[in-house]
Amino acid sequence: MTSSPADVLELDITGIAHGGTFIARHEGRVVFVSDAIPGERVRARIIAPQEGADAATRSFWRAETIEVLDASEHRRPHVWAEADVSRDPADRPGGADLGHIDLDHQRELKRRVLSEALDRFAGLGLSAPEIESVESGDGLGWRTRVTLHVDETGVAGPFAARSHRVIPVTSHPLARPAIAEAALALHGEAPGRIELVEPADGEVRVIRREETERAPRVQRGFRKRPTPEVIHEMVNDRRFEVDATGFWQVHPRAASVLDAAVYGILDGYVDDQKTHYDLYGGVGLFAATLADLGGTDIVTVESSARATQHAAANLAPLEVKAVTERVDRFLTSQKASGRTGAVVLDPPRAGAGRQVVEAVHALAPEAIAYVACDPVALARDLGTFRTLGWNVDRLRGFDLFPHSHHFEVVALLTR
Repeated sequence: MTSSPADVLELDITGIAHGGTFIARHEGRVVFVSDAIPGERVRARIIAPQEGADAATRSFWRAETIEVLDASEHRRPHVWAEADVSRDPADRPGGADLGHIDLDHQRELKRRVLSEALDRFAGLGLSAPEIESVESGDGLGWRTRVTLHVDETGVAGPFAARSHRVIPVTSHPLARPAIAEAALALHGEAPGRIELVEPADGEVRVIRREETERAPRVQRGFRKRPTPEVIHEMVNDRRFEVDATGFWQVHPRAASVLDAAVYGILDGYVDDQKTHYDLYGGVGLFAATLADLGGTDIVTVESSARATQHAAANLAPLEVKAVTERVDRFLTSQKASGRTGAVVLDPPRAGAGRQVVEAVHALAPEAIAYVACDPVALARDLGTFRTLGWNVDRLRGFDLFPHSHHFEVVALLTR
């Protein structure tokens, strides 16, 4: 008998997939299962495909664990009680998809994900590094930025995993304690989204974005959003201004850890005779790293005008040139001059992509530091670099987001 999406199946979990789900097989079809661990046998409910999709012909299914029949030695009570496997999958909040696994094994599983991505997309001969812990303890209380949602009844909470349904919760174990306290104090809010941010000063900002919110009108009928509050973050003794709603790493030590990693792998490749580039530069974190390494001719490129304004202010004493432009467009206007030293690439989750990789190659830099938040995108880009003649000299992985499937990797490439 052929199974249908309404079935509950007994499945043997054989591996972990990119994105925090786990791998099983049923009747020749791959099944991606949430809330499991490799080596376990579980009962899992198949998730019906979206309307219009033909489940019978799909090459894979998705499923949710509803009971663990044979538990892994690495299984622990979930760090977020509301996300425990004992609850119905529809009532489990998202955001802590590895929270049922002990921390050491989480890092081993992340290393496996990186290893498989490198083997598949980057070519032969690259070994995945150990995923380094950046803190001691239980991996809780680190999120300095949390996004909650408010439903039509005024309930504020996270979305259910793989859903847009708000789940009321009584705890936020991954959040900084002050953010968790502020989140649990929210009641009777208007439908929409709420962002809670704790910058370096320790004061939680609560930023409400109501569904009915409309930006005020300005001349000629254009709409303009209110100017966001500017907050400050610290990396060692350097202060960075950033919009409260702008991008900054969510772990309080992440920026410092990545700054140190980039500094370490580029040491010896930066001098005051060449031009160095910080691409996807945000508010200037790695441009400052390049300056600390001895660079005096530094260009940081970022598509967000607000972030570039902050970068110019943050880096003013260093005389860094901050450019507002999409990286791919900026690179098309550049020509190899023989003066390119180091390039820092810190692309978004989708990666840099072939066009940007080829354009960076055309600059003929001496070294590239690639900072990645997605192992598959990293592996694809490394594969492209390697076909162009680049060597991957070093890889370091960092477990900056315990109890989630996310992690960061820093790579050094040389010609």
